[in-house]
Amino acid sequence: MKTCEAGCKLATWNLHRGIGRDGVMSPERCAAVLKEIDADVIALQEVESRPGHELDVLAYLARETGYSAIAGVTMVREDAHYGNALLTHLQVGGVRRHDLSVCGREPRAALDVDFESDQCRIQLIATHLGLRPAERREQVRQLLPLFDIDGRDLIMLAGDFNEWLLWGRSLRMLHRFFPDTPHRRSWPAHLPLFALDRIWVRPRRALLNLKIHRSELARVASDHLPLIAEIGLEERCFE
Repeated sequence: MKTCEAGCKLATWNLHRGIGRDGVMSPERCAAVLKEIDADVIALQEVESRPGHELDVLAYLARETGYSAIAGVTMVREDAHYGNALLTHLQVGGVRRHDLSVCGREPRAALDVDFESDQCRIQLIATHLGLRPAERREQVRQLLPLFDIDGRDLIMLAGDFNEWLLWGRSLRMLHRFFPDTPHRRSWPAHLPLFALDRIWVRPRRALLNLKIHRSELARVASDHLPLIAEIGLEERCFE
């Protein structure tokens, strides 16, 4: 396992079940994009896997890239699991799974993970919020109490927030907790117009850079482009 000394790279990417813009399901192509990104931790959404089957996508991605995988299943079908996941090269200190489902809507959840570091105490929550505004607002209300402000030096939130409007109420709620966090357009992949995918960092000064991964392969592998953040872990980032 890696240790994060001066900093780490965090990415988030909605895989769209591994189905690219060409309509082809290709875990191989997704693995190639993950290798291009080369992040320390990657939050994934819309991961569909079939445990014990050749189409166990999460196991395949972990095996091909050398990451450790953490599943955050939101739906279980007869032979498949679907939901969020984390891939990490960092040492995991603890994992919690939270149900964010709203009655009558598609099940949603959050992965809440602690990472071990000599420099600081890190908490990352990865999620994929719902499609309706009221649903997202309720899910953000459930998320905010999960952040351990007193027990962690660095708090990060990553995922697909499904918010089309920059002034949407769910985003305004998050901006109050993560002030001055920038955004980048990530959807649709061929011509990004909307910042559906987000990375939030507290304290803000620890977010050193935020960018979209725009490789030719990434533009085809999913309908979302990966979002990447450079996180500083030096002492000055927490002063």
